[in-house]
Amino acid sequence: MTEREQMEFDVIIVGAGPSGLSAAIHLKQLAESSGLDISVCVLEKGSEVGAHILSGAILEPTALNELLPDWKELGAPLHTPVAEEKIMFLSEAGGLSLPGVFIPPAMRNHGNYIISLGNLCRWLGEQAEAAGVEVYAGFAAAEMIYDDDGAVAGVITGDMGVNADGTQSANFEPGIELRARYTLLAEGCRGHLGKEVKQRYDLEKDCEPQTYGIGIKELWEVEPDKHKPGLVVHTAGWPLDKGTYGGSFLYHLENNQVAVGFVVGLDYSNPYLSPYDEFQRFKTHPKIVETFKGGRRISYGARAINEGGLQSMPKMTFPGGVLIGCDAGTLNMPKIKGSHTAMKSGMLAAEAVFEEWAEPSRQNPEPASYAGLIKNSWLYKELYRARNVRPSFKWGLIIGTLYTALDQIVFRGNAPWTLSHGHVDHEKLIPADQSTLIQYPKPDGEVSFDKLSSVYLSNTNHAEDQPCHLQLRDPELPVQHNYQRYAGPEQWFCPAGVYEFVEDEKAEDGVRLQINFQNCVHCKTCDIKDPNQNINWVVPEGGNGPNYPNM
Repeated sequence: MTEREQMEFDVIIVGAGPSGLSAAIHLKQLAESSGLDISVCVLEKGSEVGAHILSGAILEPTALNELLPDWKELGAPLHTPVAEEKIMFLSEAGGLSLPGVFIPPAMRNHGNYIISLGNLCRWLGEQAEAAGVEVYAGFAAAEMIYDDDGAVAGVITGDMGVNADGTQSANFEPGIELRARYTLLAEGCRGHLGKEVKQRYDLEKDCEPQTYGIGIKELWEVEPDKHKPGLVVHTAGWPLDKGTYGGSFLYHLENNQVAVGFVVGLDYSNPYLSPYDEFQRFKTHPKIVETFKGGRRISYGARAINEGGLQSMPKMTFPGGVLIGCDAGTLNMPKIKGSHTAMKSGMLAAEAVFEEWAEPSRQNPEPASYAGLIKNSWLYKELYRARNVRPSFKWGLIIGTLYTALDQIVFRGNAPWTLSHGHVDHEKLIPADQSTLIQYPKPDGEVSFDKLSSVYLSNTNHAEDQPCHLQLRDPELPVQHNYQRYAGPEQWFCPAGVYEFVEDEKAEDGVRLQINFQNCVHCKTCDIKDPNQNINWVVPEGGNGPNYPNM
């Protein structure tokens, strides 16, 4: 048995995103106001805080105003207020802009800021450390620790220096046992430890299955005469068909930079659909392409997002800890925002945990007040009003759009019914022989690009001799089932070229699945969309993966 160093904390937080860092800061605030000392540790699998953070992003500063009211004086990186916004419905050759009066209230951004969420998290990390939080970047929480009563008692960080065959290399360093009374899971969407505790404690028994999207983003430096600081553009329609949920964003930041992204709901049915190639095709649209001609692409990344909303939120407490942020599914899909809700969930979790911690005589292993704090907060009210928008698009773009107008403008989110999503994403693919092959245009190298050149811009790095972190529960299924029935959807849904079906005379069917895990940008799409749930994403060595600048 491997001997491990042990460290003790009062609270451990897994993930240095907006929810985790907000929880850490607020715990320290509560302790200081009570004259107590609480030890808080934040673990971050990225090489630095912000390295794995990717979002649009428009920040609604509601939670930030509550957490750090003097954020302007503290130098928070919120430099570009939203100045103008447009919503367009695209056809292949043109588009129609929605009159401002018909923009749903949830999609209006007056008072919000266009930001780099990665840079905001870097700044929040500095505030956390200044408050006395211990932040450890480059340490991936790989395993849960359970006590004799079955409660979570902490985490173990991943071993370093393990060979591909599982043996220890000359540079082997065992992971560290980090133990705490409470563990907060803030890993983001489809966190692998969050997935484990949801299954172990049956946290999803009373909610609908989560539904997801894949968000793909690029950061561009455009020509100065094409740059409009504070401009926000959202589109729906082309290049997606009317039955596939998705859309785009263009956000004009400072310094001639434009963030452009594309989201595709992972409940799509055509196995040939490639979210990455839909994004590249989108940028060639006549109303979009002129922004990027003559510009320079700076960075690229991809990340799955929760789309289920209130109906899909699990029980968020378990013995020894809580789920916060996207581990709990707090994103507001109509707003296309999850940062402010994630921050608020972290702050409320901090209040619940601190209440229990400050009274050691209490025997309750769960922060019992968390659910009530959520229910009585603006976070719950906001998600309640948003609950019917995403499920309405199961009827297609046109009906979904009309219903959204009714729900958000007429009923203001308070309709006397709640719609059901009615599906699980990985069950939605139809067989390849019943599907239409999609012929994507060849990248032009000016505004559209191939996957490998994009992965290069993500600064992704994994040690090639470490174990593959994309685990197959059954190594035969990709060829025998996915390839034969669905034409190998792995090669299409992955936005990083990780999965390839290659000819192999030695293979039983003449083809085998090759996993190029070195390319993985940690988006989690494969873990979500694989038809058999055969792919299990686990953490690679700490510090590996993408290194996003300003994303």
